[in-house]
Amino acid sequence: MISEADLEHRLATILQGAPSLMGVMETARDLALPDWMIFSGAIYQKALNHLTGRDPDYGLKDYDLGYFDSGDLSYEAEDVVIRRAAAYPPPLDTLVEVRNQARVHLWFEDRFGEPYAPLASSAEALSRFTSTMFAVGARLEPDGTLRIFAPFGLSDLFALRLVPNPSRKTLGFARTAAAAQARWPELAVQA
Repeated sequence: MISEADLEHRLATILQGAPSLMGVMETARDLALPDWMIFSGAIYQKALNHLTGRDPDYGLKDYDLGYFDSGDLSYEAEDVVIRRAAAYPPPLDTLVEVRNQARVHLWFEDRFGEPYAPLASSAEALSRFTSTMFAVGARLEPDGTLRIFAPFGLSDLFALRLVPNPSRKTLGFARTAAAAQARWPELAVQA
C-alpha cells in the first residue's frame, strides 16, 4: 500500500515536470496573494496526462488560481487582483482564472443553482468539489517546495477513479464526470 505522503511526493514530481504549470506557480507566488493555491484541472489534469501518457497540457482550459481574503468581499476588490494577474505575460494574462474564495458563496447559487455556505480558507473549497479526484490543489512555497492540498487524499486520482464527493452531493457530478471521461476514457466512473 502506497502512503499518502508517497502519493503527494509523486504528484509534486509530476507537477514539477510541467513547465507551463510551474511558470504559473512562480508568477502566482510573486503575486503574494493571501492563502493562494492553484487547483482543480490545472493540477489533476497534469497527473491524468502523465498517468495516461499524454502531453502535460492536454485538455487544459485554464489555470484556477484561488486565494482567500475576507477583508473585502466586493467584486471590485477581487477585480483589482484579477487585473494584477492579467498584467503578467502569458499565460497569466489569458489562461488564469483568479477568484477570491471568500466571496464564492455570494455568486455560486445564482450560477450553479445550489446553495454554497461561506468558506473559511482556500483549502476548504476543495472539500466542496464534485469529485474526490478534482479536489486537489498545490502552492509553490517561498523555498521552492510544492505543498499539496487534497482533503480526500490522492488514491482516487492515481487509480484513475472518478468518485462523487462523499460529503457534498451535487447535481454537477454526472456532467463533469462525462466531460472528464470524454477526454480521458481510461477513467473509471463510480457513481
